[in-house]
Amino acid sequence: MTESAHDTLGKPLTGWRLKAYTIIFEADTRAGRLFDQWLIAIILASVALVVFSSVDSIGQKYDSLFNGLEWLFTIAFTLEYVARLACVRHPLRYALSFYGVIDLLALLPTYLALLVPEIHALIDVRVLRLLRVFRVFKLTAYVTEYQSLGRALKGSRRKIMVFLSAVLMIVLVMGTVMYVVEGPANGFSSVPTSVYWAITTMTTVGFGDITPKTDLGRFIASLMMLLGWGTLAVPTGIVTAEMTMRRVEEPTTTRTCHECLTEGHQSEANYCLHCGAMLPAYQRDT
Repeated sequence: MTESAHDTLGKPLTGWRLKAYTIIFEADTRAGRLFDQWLIAIILASVALVVFSSVDSIGQKYDSLFNGLEWLFTIAFTLEYVARLACVRHPLRYALSFYGVIDLLALLPTYLALLVPEIHALIDVRVLRLLRVFRVFKLTAYVTEYQSLGRALKGSRRKIMVFLSAVLMIVLVMGTVMYVVEGPANGFSSVPTSVYWAITTMTTVGFGDITPKTDLGRFIASLMMLLGWGTLAVPTGIVTAEMTMRRVEEPTTTRTCHECLTEGHQSEANYCLHCGAMLPAYQRDT
């Protein structure tokens, strides 16, 4: 007797669910690589469609074509989303994960646009249509470099937070000093406004809407500009060092835990490094 969908939840993947999981979530097989490549192409095409349809001259001329292609992309993403939920051991866990939410955002706006009446009292349907640009974030699930960068950022988050807190203290102090030195007469009308000036100056953006007029203020601004060149290199160095360390330590496989969906286990590993669950046999091209 065939097991119901409810009975199969949480049980080890076998049969077609295991094959589908290997193709959809892992890329060490030919089928998995082809799936990722086709999905990347569809994502890029759908985002390009959103961009071109926002141009009035193009959108009005090819409105019917764009609507047809949009529904084609939406159906493709819907089938992919359903397939992911069907082949994972814990569908709700995946649905609430980062990539699960991104997958939902990729298809939800098109369906919501059908339910929202086109009247001025409610939100404009075009706003929902523009939300489809979130599909570009689906690329992070299929490009290894995105995942490597994400792990490096996560590994160096404490150092980056310490660095950002130091920068915030500097701009707060320097903004307050500039408020005292320049004053409201020169555009520094409040401490928050002065802090805004300090941030734009330290990041070398320099909008020019607020500028120091006194010699002391210009001297302080010059110091902050020079300081900004150094501070911009700090987070880059932190993340680069973390990526260099992980390049030596991390495996090159896309082997994924069926329990927590953590990716990147070594080919000879027997248990997940994140949750401790037993890993299935490793599958890759020979």
